[in-house]
Amino acid sequence: MSRVAHPAGPRHGDVLPADHPPAPPADLNELQASIWPRQARRSGGVLTLGGMDVRDLAAEFGTPLYVCDEEDVRSRCRDYLEAFGPDGRVFYAAKAFCSRAVLRWVSAEGLGVDVCTGGELEVALSAGVPPEQITLHGNNKSLEELSRAVRAGVGHIVADSFEEIARLAYLTGSASPPPAEPMARPNVLVRVTTGVEAHTHEFMATAHDDQKFGFSLASGAADEAVRRVLACPGLSFAGLHSHIGSQIFDTAGFEVAAHRVVELAVRIHDEHGIEIAELDLGGGFGIAYTEEDDAPEVKGIAQSLRGIVDGQCRAAGLTRPRLTVEPGRAIVGPSTVSLYTVGTIKDVDGIRTYVSVDGGMSDNIRTALYDASYECVLASRASWAPPMLSRVVGRHCESGDIVVRHAYLPSDLAPGDLLAVPATGAYCRSMASNYNHVSRPAVVAVNAGTARTIVRRESLDDLLSLDVG
Repeated sequence: MSRVAHPAGPRHGDVLPADHPPAPPADLNELQASIWPRQARRSGGVLTLGGMDVRDLAAEFGTPLYVCDEEDVRSRCRDYLEAFGPDGRVFYAAKAFCSRAVLRWVSAEGLGVDVCTGGELEVALSAGVPPEQITLHGNNKSLEELSRAVRAGVGHIVADSFEEIARLAYLTGSASPPPAEPMARPNVLVRVTTGVEAHTHEFMATAHDDQKFGFSLASGAADEAVRRVLACPGLSFAGLHSHIGSQIFDTAGFEVAAHRVVELAVRIHDEHGIEIAELDLGGGFGIAYTEEDDAPEVKGIAQSLRGIVDGQCRAAGLTRPRLTVEPGRAIVGPSTVSLYTVGTIKDVDGIRTYVSVDGGMSDNIRTALYDASYECVLASRASWAPPMLSRVVGRHCESGDIVVRHAYLPSDLAPGDLLAVPATGAYCRSMASNYNHVSRPAVVAVNAGTARTIVRRESLDDLLSLDVG
């Protein structure tokens, strides 16, 4: 079969999309360290993850497959704890990827866990995460979810609306008429919308005023939310929460957000005579998905955020509150690699080669949803064939079913080869679907040359069991 090779980038005259692909790498067999798990290696040209040959993983567990390096996750937890020190707190944002195994790992390493639904809360509790080390988020928490959280004794509940404050007041006996059995007094953080425009995708920015999260500073809603929490004897006002978005590479937005939140803290002190005990600046720290991404170092993030909060509090004459952060993507994102088997290969009139794999948008919706970029390598063997400009696509009935928009793969690629896409630990399995009635892949944990399933592959029987018609 003749393939379109581009040994030095796209040829003059090639018809390419506006989002021009980068030049091909000098060596298609090289692994860019910043986007792979720390223990990823090539052995005889074959990719190994956690000491496991990907061919063995594919043979035993099938593809598509998420392969999660346990030690990689644990080491990143330790990095964050060391960086933020004993006077800070680090909570893993479970929405990035929520499974009992991963929550046990992060809890064992000393992190708390953020959850945003009743389902995530149950996973955390069933994993043995201490309730006091759990924070409940969410913009529309039901009375049942709040009741479960308060009864379980979660450490913090982040209030996101006046309705939630009223529901908590009812549950704890602060409203009239009180419930038959008032619950324990929960610690409440008030989520503040600071108006900061984070430099990220529109759908990942969460602190501008025109969106669904939190209480607006500009409108005075945040001040009023604090008043209502303080007015409820059954609630304990613990501090303020701010989250400006996701996949953020610099701290400039955090500086503006911290400044505005501290201004609110000053008003709280002046009006109520109290200082906030905790300032949660959320997460959103970016990771590298491609060679062009320059993700920040954890120590640099911590030093910058501490300096920002220290400076703002000192200028306002306030004691610095305990600083909390909520990394999710930064903990689990780089730890996981998606494995696919090549099915069909189509050359399209000298433009590019379409490589179809046995997964797609059902196991990674981020390319279609956020126009996310990924790298991709031939994983099951080495190749010194010239690179060909490729688009790795899935098996779904959608033209937007793209896994990797621009990939340079060897021109001797063949059906049956294994492809590996790094940095798929965050939001890929969490946002996976059964589109076209495709079952969701398994998640396998690898560590020191061993592998085990931590989330099993769905079967057709699983899908049919839900159809009661």
